[in-house]
Amino acid sequence: MAWNLEGSYAETCSCELMCPCNLSLDHGATYDYCRATLAFDIRQGEVDGTDVRGRRVVTIIDTPKVMTDGNWRLGMFVDDQATDEQFDKLVQVFGGQLGGPMGGLAPLVGEVVGVERAAITMTDDGLLHSVRVGDAIDFEVEDIVPFGKADGQPVRFDGMFHPAGSNLTMAEARRSRIDAFGIRYEGKTGLSTAEFSWAG
Repeated sequence: MAWNLEGSYAETCSCELMCPCNLSLDHGATYDYCRATLAFDIRQGEVDGTDVRGRRVVTIIDTPKVMTDGNWRLGMFVDDQATDEQFDKLVQVFGGQLGGPMGGLAPLVGEVVGVERAAITMTDDGLLHSVRVGDAIDFEVEDIVPFGKADGQPVRFDGMFHPAGSNLTMAEARRSRIDAFGIRYEGKTGLSTAEFSWAG
C-alpha cells in the first residue's frame, strides 16, 4: 500500500522551553513524563489511492520520562469531515500500521487510549500557530525569533529525530488547554513547520 502526505505541523508539549525529548528520545523529560499534542494539516496526499487532502489529524501522547522506555499512551483525533474511507486510511498511517515516521514510533506505544472524529481547526498566521480540537484541545504556539535577529527568522532545530521532520522551528506556548483521552496537561514549549512530507 503506497501513500504520501504533505502539509504543515504544530506541536505543544509539557516540558519547559527546550524539550529534552526533542533533542533525543533517550534524554529524560523535564518532569517525570512527557505529554505532547502533535497536529497535522494535510494539504496534499493520498493513501492507497484515497485522496486525503484537506484533512487534519491530531495525536496526543503520554510517555515516561525517558521516551525510549516505551509504554506510551496514544490517542488520535481525525477530522470530522473525513469520509469513512479517509478515516480508516489516516488511522492506519498515524497509528504506524503502514510504516513511515509513525511506524518507527509504533513499537514504543503500549496503549491506544482512543480514536475519535472531531472538529479540528488549524491556523498559521506568521509566527503564530493555533490548533483547536472540539472541546478537548486548544493551543497556540509562537515561533521564537532570537533577540537581535534583524531578518525576523525564528530558531530552527536541524538534524532532529522527529516524526514531523528533521528541521523544525522552536516555539513556545501562548495558550494551552489539553484534556483528551484522560491525558491532561498545560503545554509550555512547542514546535512548528510549514512543511512536513511523509511517504510509505
